[in-house]
Amino acid sequence: MAERRITEAPGIGRKAADDLLSLGVSTLRDMIGLRPRAYDDRRTERRMRDASILDPSVACRITVLSHSEFSSRSGRTLKISAVDDDGTRLELLCFNRYFLKQQMHIGSQWYIYGKAMRNHGVYQISSFELKRTREEAGIGRILPIYPLTGSLTEKAMRNAACYALMALSPIPDALPDEMYSRLGLMHHDKAYNALHFPSFPEEASMALRTLSFTELLVMELSVLRERPSDGARRKSGQSRMERKLIASLPFALTDDQLNAADEIRTDMDGRIPMNRLLQGDVGSGKTLVAWITALHAIDKGRQVAFMAPTELLARQHADGAAALLSGLGVRIAFISGSVKGESRRLLLSSLKDGTTDLVIGTHALFSEDVVFRNLGYVIIDEQHRFGVQQREALMRKGSNADILSMTATPIPRSLALTLFADYSVSVLRSMPKGRLPVKTYLVSEDRRSEMYRSVGVEFERGHQAYFVYPRIDDERESDLRDVTTMHEALKKEYPGVPSALIHSRLPDDEKMEILRSFREGRLSYLVATSVVEVGIDIPNATCMVIEHADRFGLAALHQLRGRVGRSSLASYCFLVYGRSLSEEAKARLRVMRETNDGFRIAEKDLEIRGPGEIMGDRQSGFLHLRFADLTSDLDIVEMARSEAERIVKEDRGLLKAENAPLRKAVADGHWTMHC
Repeated sequence: MAERRITEAPGIGRKAADDLLSLGVSTLRDMIGLRPRAYDDRRTERRMRDASILDPSVACRITVLSHSEFSSRSGRTLKISAVDDDGTRLELLCFNRYFLKQQMHIGSQWYIYGKAMRNHGVYQISSFELKRTREEAGIGRILPIYPLTGSLTEKAMRNAACYALMALSPIPDALPDEMYSRLGLMHHDKAYNALHFPSFPEEASMALRTLSFTELLVMELSVLRERPSDGARRKSGQSRMERKLIASLPFALTDDQLNAADEIRTDMDGRIPMNRLLQGDVGSGKTLVAWITALHAIDKGRQVAFMAPTELLARQHADGAAALLSGLGVRIAFISGSVKGESRRLLLSSLKDGTTDLVIGTHALFSEDVVFRNLGYVIIDEQHRFGVQQREALMRKGSNADILSMTATPIPRSLALTLFADYSVSVLRSMPKGRLPVKTYLVSEDRRSEMYRSVGVEFERGHQAYFVYPRIDDERESDLRDVTTMHEALKKEYPGVPSALIHSRLPDDEKMEILRSFREGRLSYLVATSVVEVGIDIPNATCMVIEHADRFGLAALHQLRGRVGRSSLASYCFLVYGRSLSEEAKARLRVMRETNDGFRIAEKDLEIRGPGEIMGDRQSGFLHLRFADLTSDLDIVEMARSEAERIVKEDRGLLKAENAPLRKAVADGHWTMHC
């Protein structure tokens, strides 16, 4: 049946319909799905005596006493004197509303809603609604407040919502009948009505909870039903090469690393291709888990591709893999856009004939001329920096290849349960034994010299440091400090202390040489942009100085801080901020000072920013949720995920009679707003 257009509602013409379209409303069903942004509680009459600084709102009947004028910036302005039913005097300041003199005759009675401010003993109201009757004024009711744009008014929106609710009544249920009582939810006709016109505030909350749960449940079902089922599986054992590598390590793996490797290994030995997300805090050892599980694939005669977002990061991974795996007989290759000519031809040949076991590279792995003999395992580092199409292009180079996506940016649990419903998730929370939390200090401009002295003490101890700035140079005459200028300034601050400048404009070979010198201790500090944000592991580095820290996001700050504290040495992070800080910047810096826990930081980031840009490419086009709020609804997210998993396990096709409403809701698609 065709959708009923919003223009069917009285008072919604072409202009209003165009404005509503910008709010995502084109049909009557869209209108009832438009969540009010707030509510106006007019259940009890509030006269002038009830107005206060904390709550200046009034909603009552008034009687007009007289008209007069006063001078204002807009010229002569109408002032109407009146009294409420208590006899309390008030003045209506009618800016740009001179026409009210013709309507509000002396002695006439009106119902008013507005905010009253006491001025020289008299209540004054400058912004107000006037209605002839108590019912029209909404007194005795709770009224919805909608987002507005263009020509739209609250009156028009309320009328459209009221019409849509009546026109679509009764709104069918979308859940199995038993679920309403078991989970304490409203039936959907009542929920939609209560969302727009609740009888009391708690009713609106109950309605929103029902609709949020339904939206999340249908979304989870849509994803989980598409994910193949592998049934019960036995835990897989370590291969010979895995055992050999683990035995050679000079430290013990954490329990989280062992558990994650077990989960990945078991997935890899299952009947269906693995699709797993490995997320962990900075320094928790994700890459080592990747190398261990890569050996599991290689031991079975399968090739492994490891993809990193930048050539610098890919090269570092290649160096690390060579140091760990070459002694085990693993044949390793590196590929990027800069690998050309005969070197590229030989590399491509070795991939095609299977004489290369592990290839590490950048986007160059997508190239058409890159052909594998038996690609069985794809590892994607910093997965949020790649688009879905890019990841799928690499997956197509193998036959039923297992996929491990890794991120060093911890993902809030509510986002992980929704955005990655089609993934299995492994989490690394614990740090290797002996690591100390990084001590974080907020540094104002007047304490800069004290900070420099503290870093100098670390140099005297033979330790190393990073100085990070948001700009490469000052060509635009910005007031921000830049790496080029500050490198020269720091040379004067620390005379004779060896250092280097590193940023994105340097050739990758030069950047790699600088990092090797730093790793080998020939340099005491690097002056850098955020190019050092990921993939650099220097155990002797104990100081991270981030200038203009208020300009960086929480994820970037946490990643940069994670470049230090990678050994048993005490480490420090100095966040230098300017004189003028926004409230959001203050909130970010407070979070960084309070905790080193990346998962807690991710949750705070979600609170501060909302889902917004946190998830990069995967976020795009995915989180168009009408009702649920991933910042505050984690309990609903988890309840929906749990119910979806139960339903898929018991009735994957939603064929049982009791699941008929859900089957229709999934098929309709209007609940799965991300699709």
